[in-house]
Amino acid sequence: MSIGEDTRVPQEIAVPVAGGDLAALYWAADAPGAPLVVLLHGITANALTWAPVAAALAGECEVVAPDLRGRAHSARLPGPYGLSAHAADVTALLEHFGADGADGAEATVLVGHSMGGFVAALATAGQARDMVHGLVLVDGGLPLAVPPAADVDAALAAVLGPALARLDQTFPDLAAVRAFWAGHPAVGPWVDSPAVAAYLARDLTGTPPELRSAVVREAVRVDGADVLDNELVLEATADFAVPTILLWAPRGLLADPPGLYDEVRLAGLGLAGAGVTAREVPGTDHYSILWAEPGVAAVAGAVRAALSR
Repeated sequence: MSIGEDTRVPQEIAVPVAGGDLAALYWAADAPGAPLVVLLHGITANALTWAPVAAALAGECEVVAPDLRGRAHSARLPGPYGLSAHAADVTALLEHFGADGADGAEATVLVGHSMGGFVAALATAGQARDMVHGLVLVDGGLPLAVPPAADVDAALAAVLGPALARLDQTFPDLAAVRAFWAGHPAVGPWVDSPAVAAYLARDLTGTPPELRSAVVREAVRVDGADVLDNELVLEATADFAVPTILLWAPRGLLADPPGLYDEVRLAGLGLAGAGVTAREVPGTDHYSILWAEPGVAAVAGAVRAALSR
């Protein structure tokens, strides 16, 4: 299946969490008793970034992808933000779906891309420890090499580039939104793919000529600070509570090398001792690892491997 060919339409659901409801997309399984797969997006993304992966898994699993607090349809959820708040929301979502780590229960796998990988790791190390059977980290979830910067805002700007800059912009119409993303070196090649176009549209709020991203900038700042330097996160990623697979892209957020991880950096993180199996997904960057056929196949395959344990 290529991107945009999913014939399953996800259901919009709401999950009660602290301060209100967490918005999520739900792809049903074909039979009762199917395993549960929860997909957690990156720092300025939303649930629909997972559409191609969800399409590959839907039917054989129950698949849930939330809009994390401060993003897309969950933008109105109040703070406090931070990875611990997201981990608590994920725990509430797992409880909502009856996830249970007891022997004989259907398996549950958390999958996190970029910042979502850190959320998945923190949730599994905390209250959700007994509800999760496996983790799949997609180009995230392990400590990053932080670029030299004077403060958090500068560090985030250096890492995220245009994805962060758009939060301060307004757009007169959808054509202008498309033009903005068409100029992004990694997202640009995908802007006319139906699944990616839907993902970009889900990010928007307001009406023409005042369209803007729904992402709450303060949420990004607080969450970003946690990704870059949070002792709880570092502890959670030093020794994973469940079998963990890391899939990493050789190219970064702007489609060029180096990526967030490489063989040298990963070798220095002591992955074997932390219970992590790392695999490169050749030919992908930080975005296309979720959208290109090799990336979608790799993520779906890693999920199936985690479920089979």
